[in-house]
Amino acid sequence: MAMMTVKCEIVSAEQSLFSGLVELVVAAGSQGELGIAFGHAPLLTDLKPGPVRIIKQGGEEEIYYLSGGFLEVQPNSISILADTALRADDLDEAAAIEAKNKAEKDISNQSGEFDYSKAASQLAVAAAQLRTIDQIRKNLGGKK
Repeated sequence: MAMMTVKCEIVSAEQSLFSGLVELVVAAGSQGELGIAFGHAPLLTDLKPGPVRIIKQGGEEEIYYLSGGFLEVQPNSISILADTALRADDLDEAAAIEAKNKAEKDISNQSGEFDYSKAASQLAVAAAQLRTIDQIRKNLGGKK
């Protein structure tokens, strides 16, 4: 039996990354992880930085990285709006590790010109990117 699908769009400030029918969307909301499928109640929530996983019509899975944003569920559609969004395959692991290490170093070696909120924000973004890369590895490992 075919799964019921719903229209989903993932849009960043720069571009539309995905538009199509999906069976399931999994994202990290501000109150915890959300699983959205056909027939879900209407919802509007903010999203934490990290991976968004979609199961497209037919069962193919894709993962995207969001810097945060909003998810809206309507009876016939799911909309994800983000300032920054990337296909997870486009993430640069080495750059994310370097940014994480730099932010951790900045936090531990505070100087007179230190901006804690900026360093903490950079650390959160790098950690979310690394979680997304880890999610891809787990998914690929299960399909081999």
